[in-house]
Amino acid sequence: MWSWVGAFVGMAGVGWLSHEWLSTQALLMIGSFGATSVLLYSTPDSPLAQPRNVLGGNVLSALVGVLCWLWLGDNWLAAAVAVSSSILVMQLTHTLHPPGGATALIAVIGSPELHALGWGYALVPVAAGCLLLLVIATLINNLARHRRYPRHWW
Repeated sequence: MWSWVGAFVGMAGVGWLSHEWLSTQALLMIGSFGATSVLLYSTPDSPLAQPRNVLGGNVLSALVGVLCWLWLGDNWLAAAVAVSSSILVMQLTHTLHPPGGATALIAVIGSPELHALGWGYALVPVAAGCLLLLVIATLINNLARHRRYPRHWW
């Protein structure tokens, strides 16, 4: 039940902020946040769900994805380079977070509105959304006596 509550509050928070701040388009709500929510709220002990991995993995992957889109366009090659390169960058920086691959992919195959964000994609929606999900994960996961989140901040 705690996983459901956390995922609902987290995604509702991201959706509400997206609606309020970016009312013309739901750019704060990206698909990889669904997978991030699974890790944060159902496996809070996982190393992949710790703040360094969630924030670092997603932001670095967003930057890799934007770079690939700028260099290669929005095609299958750019998508493949973005996902594989984001994995490499996350491994090298010890910030592995599986949804980061999707974050990089979204930067390549996203809408024209998303592409218009350019490098800003890494800040809003990615970093802002991750920070909100992390705050909610810290609050919700620590309400239950049998959970402690995060296990480590860095």
